[in-house]
Amino acid sequence: MMTPTSQGEIISRHPVILPIMAPRLQADAHPDGYLDLALWGSGRLGRIRFSKLAGPYVYGPNRIIAEAGGIFVAQSKPILLIRNARLEGIYPARRGAWWHEIDEDSPRAKIIKRNNRRTVVTGWGAMIIEVSNGDIRVAAGASEEEAEAAFGLAGDAIVAEAADYVARCDVAPKADPVMRSMVMQGAHAAFSSIRLDENGVFAGLAAGQAYSAPARTYYRDGYWTMQILLKLAPEAVRDEIRLLAKGIQPDGEAPSGVIVTGPAQSRAWQNFVLDCRLNPEKYHGKAVPEHHNRPGDWWSDHFDSPLFFILFLVDYVDATGDTAEALLHWPLVTAIVERYLGFAGPGSVLPLKPRNDRDWADNVYREGLVSYNLGLFVGALDAVAKLGAGHDPALARKASETAQHARAEIEDKLFVPSRNGYADFITPDGFVEDHLVLDSLTLSRYGAISPTRAAGLLKAMEAALEARNNKQQPYGDWGVLCAFPPFKRASDVRSKTAFPFRYHNGSDWPYWDGVYAEERIRHGLGGARYALIRWWEACLANGWAGAVEYFSPPYGRGSLLQGWSAMPAAVVLKYGLEAANAENR
Repeated sequence: MMTPTSQGEIISRHPVILPIMAPRLQADAHPDGYLDLALWGSGRLGRIRFSKLAGPYVYGPNRIIAEAGGIFVAQSKPILLIRNARLEGIYPARRGAWWHEIDEDSPRAKIIKRNNRRTVVTGWGAMIIEVSNGDIRVAAGASEEEAEAAFGLAGDAIVAEAADYVARCDVAPKADPVMRSMVMQGAHAAFSSIRLDENGVFAGLAAGQAYSAPARTYYRDGYWTMQILLKLAPEAVRDEIRLLAKGIQPDGEAPSGVIVTGPAQSRAWQNFVLDCRLNPEKYHGKAVPEHHNRPGDWWSDHFDSPLFFILFLVDYVDATGDTAEALLHWPLVTAIVERYLGFAGPGSVLPLKPRNDRDWADNVYREGLVSYNLGLFVGALDAVAKLGAGHDPALARKASETAQHARAEIEDKLFVPSRNGYADFITPDGFVEDHLVLDSLTLSRYGAISPTRAAGLLKAMEAALEARNNKQQPYGDWGVLCAFPPFKRASDVRSKTAFPFRYHNGSDWPYWDGVYAEERIRHGLGGARYALIRWWEACLANGWAGAVEYFSPPYGRGSLLQGWSAMPAAVVLKYGLEAANAENR
């Protein structure tokens, strides 16, 4: 449906949704004639209808160029331009999010008409729509003042900023069209994740469009998103570390993410949380915040989050040489290490995960020894040994010794010879889920297993998880499965993952594709290109104009413009086109 151009953009003769994210403003834009507008930290503002833009269409990051006109998004202010279109309607949002309760005393949205302007004011934000000379300018703000200030940008200035942003995302100009467009969209996913509040202050790395109500930033999503930002915007990584540090408790516990809403949305969210607890029957069957134990927590006590915080620190120090952040947050690092040492069973150093769905596989009740978490654990210990050598030698030595014991235990307890891989998880009562899962690549990435074992694991994944090689799955050559065979026990999975080939049960997740491709490159195996671009070829074929969260043939895609789906682009930038395109060895 969509074809990449030699300039890295994509052409479509059929109109598809353009996901938009800028530092403040976000939207779904459809050239057929509608725009759903939202604002980071505030939520949905409303829908704007306009006359259809004629194709063909050239899609780029935050931009559509139509046959005559298009949609262009500014970066410096929350404003966009719809060029050569006629305004056909304005529909204010009834609420900022599905959970946003509006009572009888809440002020209703009002539309103020003045000449060629329409100002829409709600209790949580504002948007201003101006029509002039065939152009529609749309500004948003947490207040009328913020939206009004955005109107300092004229139409031509918005077009120029949009062009500059597309150029900023074009970080692999020598690549072939498919690779170049994938890297451009990956860079866009990462850049656009950098959000600001209404005062222009850093307000987190967004996981994607779907994570603005309430606005929050995640430990794991942020970690994979920042891999490309370490090269392109390291100051955002530093600011993210400082923000995530606020979510870590004195005992080393951390939630899945940290909530960073604006004042109006924050009040609405806390009212909703309280109402859920007081009236649980009212929300039966809906996603409710029963695990949000503190006002700043998004899903408290996630097993992998504290480990990612330490990995954040070491990756940032390695990339920038700035050791100040590690020193600043060292008390948190110490608490995290002690927390995980306390999770070990008798005669072991390996932390045991409780039976819950609180790590990245949040539809799976993994319990006991979980390869994914153990790889992160070893990586975090090595990071502590490295970062603490000069100023906390006792903890550094303890971390180093524990890491060595952990490696031996992992090899002894989790290796599955019949698969040439490692168990997904082993429960305390002896049950073994032994299928291959891409997330066990943390064992390889963080040196928890030997290079020889890692190479064997990668070859096993090539045979079983690359769809082109797996004739047991029924959908042909479509990408890299995150798990195969499907989970053994129905009791271990819930929701979307209850279905084989869906979500954590076998979908293609581009961020794991990037990890897989990088490990193939690091171990000299070649063959990275398939993992780096096959998911993007699926996006092009399906008309998904942006980096998707996940997808599989029978179930479609997750959300668009996902930050951590920048990982494949990060790998290309880190290792170069020759490595990215090398054939299997």
